[in-house]
Amino acid sequence: MKAVSMYKPGDLRVEEVPLPIVLSDEVMVKVRAVGLCGSDIPRVLTYGAHVSPIIIGHEFSGEITALGADIKNFKVGDRVVVPPLIPCFECEWCQKGIYSLCEHYDYYGSRRNGALAEYVAVKEGNLLKVPDHVSYEDAATIDPCANAYHGLARANFLPGDSVCVVGTGPIGLFAAQYAKLAGASQVIAVDVWDEKLEIAKKVGADVTINSLKEDAVAAVMEATAGKGANIVIDFSGAPAAQKQCILMASKMGRVVYLGISHKGLDLSEKELDTLMRSQLSLIGSWNSFTKPYPGEDWTESLKMFAEKGMTAKDIISHRLPLDEVPNVFAEIAKGGYFYNKIMFYPWGEN
Repeated sequence: MKAVSMYKPGDLRVEEVPLPIVLSDEVMVKVRAVGLCGSDIPRVLTYGAHVSPIIIGHEFSGEITALGADIKNFKVGDRVVVPPLIPCFECEWCQKGIYSLCEHYDYYGSRRNGALAEYVAVKEGNLLKVPDHVSYEDAATIDPCANAYHGLARANFLPGDSVCVVGTGPIGLFAAQYAKLAGASQVIAVDVWDEKLEIAKKVGADVTINSLKEDAVAAVMEATAGKGANIVIDFSGAPAAQKQCILMASKMGRVVYLGISHKGLDLSEKELDTLMRSQLSLIGSWNSFTKPYPGEDWTESLKMFAEKGMTAKDIISHRLPLDEVPNVFAEIAKGGYFYNKIMFYPWGEN
């Protein structure tokens, strides 16, 4: 089969590899759509993966084509999406059902072969059935959508809350879209790309702010009549934005850090004073897996696509074949390359 293998950072190869062996608790999935995750970029360009060579890619959907001997709840022809974390189910956090914090997990696309390939073997416990009217490309974006849902859940989002999304990559855009569909009183989107802010408008943002062109904190305060947003979530991972989030929040507001930065964060006197005097909650959000596995973040996100009009249609910026994967990473490495969700189709668009 055709697959994209990473041998070391920066060394991606489109090559023919053997079909995966399907174990008794696994199925063979014909990969119909696989998205490029923000975490794939530093993995491929800088840090590498836990094993090498490895087939990358963990945001995917497809069709079951073969069953292991012990499979009970799925059949050939089922359309599925794959939560990529394989918990140990034994550590303290797995026993509590907080699988995102598993201490001995496995993971498709970073610790074992993933889905930038024509086929991948997947454990039955990592399958969710996808309704026929949900497209494969929408299904392949349930992972970033579930991350967005998890961030809002960590902030105890309720209908009527005002929500400010800082960083309008795919997860931020799904958060804006979800908040709007779920009854937010106001959705504000902040980014440095006008192109991404235009997409934010399409998916439900009431106010968009380019933080390169105006004072983002002042603009959020103006949009909220001086009160600030009830929930402010940073999806960018940029320390400057993380600091601004504190100043954008309302009294008793909830500030969520979800974007990965790999950097430190020094708070100014004003930021720390605001954190205390406004009695803000500063919250971390990591991944999207709870009990019963994969948990509500995933099942509710799938329901949003199936029943509430959630879609990745406007969020996907590129639709490409597998052969283009190395070229895309090369363009990203150069800098200045505009993209949002990049989707690959091992068998062509469908």
